[in-house]
Amino acid sequence: MRRPMIGLTSYAQHVRFGRNDMMAGMLPMTYVKAVHATGGRALLITPDDPGTDVLECLDGIVFTGGGDVDPAHYGAVPHPETEVDAVRDAAELMLMRAALAADLPVLGVCRGLQVMAVATGGALHQHLPDLINHDRHRAHAGTDPLAASAGDYGRHDVVTTPGSLACDLLGRRTSVNSFHHQAVADPGEFVATGWCPDDRVVEIIEHPGRGFALGVQWHPERTTDLRVFAALVQAALVNRAGPADRVAPVPGEVPAAV
Repeated sequence: MRRPMIGLTSYAQHVRFGRNDMMAGMLPMTYVKAVHATGGRALLITPDDPGTDVLECLDGIVFTGGGDVDPAHYGAVPHPETEVDAVRDAAELMLMRAALAADLPVLGVCRGLQVMAVATGGALHQHLPDLINHDRHRAHAGTDPLAASAGDYGRHDVVTTPGSLACDLLGRRTSVNSFHHQAVADPGEFVATGWCPDDRVVEIIEHPGRGFALGVQWHPERTTDLRVFAALVQAALVNRAGPADRVAPVPGEVPAAV
């Protein structure tokens, strides 16, 4: 049997290889390694030629971190600190809506969580320091996330709602890294099930009407705690098996690679 095929949304960005400047589809390898470490097979999805047909070959999908979602998608005027990528927004909002409609297992990471909310009619706080009067959720303001080291990330606890998928996977309280300046104001069709206890910033959302659709505001791929990736891969295995053979996933269990 093949491993579950897990799509990873990625950037299109100008990079330099030797003496050549070029546009490249790229993503930190930490995402790829997180998928492979938990039993999946990673497939990068670039934003240049979007189409929902790619979902037909996937067993699950991760919407990865990155820049801000254009506030025009939720009827707001851009904040001075907001930086958008219109091409990526268009591709990922389309893919998110199609993945949810197909009940494909979905994990959102940081920006990916925010795409979940906006794609289903929600909205964002564009600049957290204006709301909570501190910038500890991204630690070193102005640092490029692609170049950030572990020391550039903030760190705080997250508390979860009893009985939620988040609580089943992570327990009532967990400690996470943090690198974001925006957050969910309205989760749309999703339900907020995890918060930072210090300021009530939403850190986890999940969809009550889907088999597995979970978003986290932190970056688990930059840590050794890959429980949410393991849960996605397990959900992808269950989804691929079909209704007759489905077995409930075990929270926190890392499925064996096949």
